Amino acid sequence: MLRIVSLNLNGIRSATAKGVWSWLAGEAPDVLAVQELKAQAADLDDTMRAPAALGGLPGHFHYALKKGYSGVGIYSRRAPSRVITGFGVQEFDDEGRYVEADFGDLTVISLYLPSGSSAPERQEAKFRFLDAFVPHLAALRASGREIVICGDWNIAHREIDLKNWKGNLKNSGFLPEERAWMSALLGQGGWVDVYRSLHPDTTDDCYTWWSNRGQARANNVGWRIDYQIATPGIAAKARAARVFKDHRFSDHAPLIVDYDVSTA
Repeated sequence: MLRIVSLNLNGIRSATAKGVWSWLAGEAPDVLAVQELKAQAADLDDTMRAPAALGGLPGHFHYALKKGYSGVGIYSRRAPSRVITGFGVQEFDDEGRYVEADFGDLTVISLYLPSGSSAPERQEAKFRFLDAFVPHLAALRASGREIVICGDWNIAHREIDLKNWKGNLKNSGFLPEERAWMSALLGQGGWVDVYRSLHPDTTDDCYTWWSNRGQARANNVGWRIDYQIATPGIAAKARAARVFKDHRFSDHAPLIVDYDVSTA
């Protein structure tokens, strides 16, 4: 069985202080995809760089040029045969949003899609990212490899993916254009939303992010914006998917998926 965990850390140093590595030692993932490092290489200690919880191999990271911003990483128990950082669009590669690792005939990607909530300019950047990412997704599908894209996509796809959908119809993350983009990805794009393939109707249990405002987390007023999006072959081998909410490492919760795939 292959266990893949995706988690937006909202700062690797913060999540480390909150005990994320001890928890991961118990979960024993084969691959861990993280987003929002908010750190540079020099900021990582040995625990963050090569955690014993994942066998002690060093992770592979794509850092943002801007300090304390964005950044993604992939850790694994098995050394990847190839690692690629960035997807070839400089505006977003400078922000540290994409790292890809090959393990045999499987590719795992850690993705941090821009948020558009802070300003209209950032929403425009998000739309530019979506447009630029479509041909890259098509190239990935055309490669013939089995692929799992883990990450914070910053889009809630359907009404059942967030608590207050009516109040967010005009807000970034649930805009019609964003949802249509996700529908196209999962439709003619040929990709599979692994969590939804196993839990097609789940509502409250599916949320992976909560605002820091008010009592959103305590009241489970959340959004499902973290996904494992996969090619159909490996998606069909997913056996279990869950969101871990018992301990708070971040404003996001880890998404854990088990695939009936050999880890040898």
